[in-house]
Amino acid sequence: RRGGARPGLPALPGGPGVNDLTFVADVLTRIRSRSDQFDERAYLFVLGAIEYVQARLPARRHLAGAEVAWACRDLAWEQFGLLAPAVLSHWGITSTTSVGRVVFALVEAGLLVAQPGDSVDDFTEVYDFAQAFRSGYVWNGSGAKQLET
Repeated sequence: RRGGARPGLPALPGGPGVNDLTFVADVLTRIRSRSDQFDERAYLFVLGAIEYVQARLPARRHLAGAEVAWACRDLAWEQFGLLAPAVLSHWGITSTTSVGRVVFALVEAGLLVAQPGDSVDDFTEVYDFAQAFRSGYVWNGSGAKQLET
């Protein structure tokens, strides 16, 4: 439900409801209490990347570490374009192992659930971070050509 905390109050046009803002504040508080290794936007980005891949699946399911790592690469390309590696690095994400550390900090904060056997090692060297962002960016502007960087 969007809108105020009390029933019958209309939602503000174009803005999140009060409950949504409370949820985000609670998420950030949990993250800050568990880890300060990464910028808080890194945690929100990884949560967004998980939702990004889940929305493309026929049904929601558990994701393997490699799937989450690739989802982060794909979403970063889509959201930040050629600046993706700089943005992620600014937030502390510099490798797929970094993605795994963020995921497991979210697990420790109770925001994600791991299955038995899941490990931060599932994220180790899924791909070479520098290479993954070096080429293959598809610009969706006029002509939508693949840029060779």
